[in-house]
Amino acid sequence: MKLKTISTKLKRVINNFLSRISYRQKITLSILCGVIVGFTGLFFYLLRMHTYIIGDDPAACINCHIMSPYYATWSHSAHARNATCNDCHVPNDNVAAHYAFKGMDGMKHVAYFVTFSESQSIQAESASAEVIMDNCIRCHKQLNQEFVNTGRIDYMEAQRGEGKACWDCHRDVAHMKMNSLSSTPEAEFVEPMPPSPVPEWLQNILGKKK
Repeated sequence: MKLKTISTKLKRVINNFLSRISYRQKITLSILCGVIVGFTGLFFYLLRMHTYIIGDDPAACINCHIMSPYYATWSHSAHARNATCNDCHVPNDNVAAHYAFKGMDGMKHVAYFVTFSESQSIQAESASAEVIMDNCIRCHKQLNQEFVNTGRIDYMEAQRGEGKACWDCHRDVAHMKMNSLSSTPEAEFVEPMPPSPVPEWLQNILGKKK
């Protein structure tokens, strides 16, 4: 009921605003809104956001060059044969949690990238670390709960000192001994970067085309 009241009030405000402006102003406002929506769509397209949201291709992660060293080390690890980035770094218990976390974490990475605020040695934050360990346990359930009797604790228990996190022992999984962005020079060339989707005429206007 409360949502319906808010919706009614919002419609009333919009109608009052539109009734006070002229036809020419309405046309101008429509064009302005179209330009804003168009440039927003172009911005998301240039970020290749569709590859992050829809697919599971690990190559999508190197759209931001800061992730290239991590892609390079993963591609040479045992996990590259059977696991993608999303298998480890995104919740896989249900679809809603999967896409909600993927969206929030993705936008956080975009913010770090465009503001040049990423650290030289990228570390998983607490929320990501919990997801990673949950996925370790999920994928290796039979191995670490039946064969060798480990993996019976979760990340929060490890944080309380009631046991160890998976990476306390398996430090080289799945990115080997790479500890910083500069420790894998030229890593961005391990996988060819996707070609720019910006049309040639727009590159000429922006001065990007030589």
